[in-house]
Amino acid sequence: MSRISDQKGMVVWLYGLSGAGKTTISLLLKQRLEKEGFFAVCLDGDELRSGINKDLSFTENDREENIRRAAEIARLMLKNNIITICSFITPLQKHRNLAAGIIGELFTEVFIECSLDVCQARDVKGLYKKARANQITHFTGISSGFETPTNPKLIIHTAAESPAESMEKVYRYIVPLLKGI
Repeated sequence: MSRISDQKGMVVWLYGLSGAGKTTISLLLKQRLEKEGFFAVCLDGDELRSGINKDLSFTENDREENIRRAAEIARLMLKNNIITICSFITPLQKHRNLAAGIIGELFTEVFIECSLDVCQARDVKGLYKKARANQITHFTGISSGFETPTNPKLIIHTAAESPAESMEKVYRYIVPLLKGI
């Protein structure tokens, strides 16, 4: 890519359990894309929930609204030829279908697969411990379900590789898509 103004947008939607590595991979991917001359932004679930989505809880209806708002923002970025890397738990297939329907054909779904045991062992934010102590309700994987995806475009197994290796797999998958747009 010779000039940022020549790029076309796309949405890369990373989803999986809390602690699976979504945010880490998204930030590394953004850096990698920028190094290659692309312009990319990250939309992160935690960041949106501290701002535009701070009025939402973790009930099923509010989770759906969280995803709807995020997908609408990503769609606006896409219309402006921005590569948007989204990292959201997106626990239910209907949520993933909602995001895909809003964004359209330039939506690339990437399942960040990591077992509940590994995610709990990582527990960087202490959320699993709080969920197990009933201090957090509707926590995905503990008191709220996560549906295994039916047809993701790409599956990344973060328990078996480093964040850099995981990011590189996503990068190698999306670059031909970006060049083919």
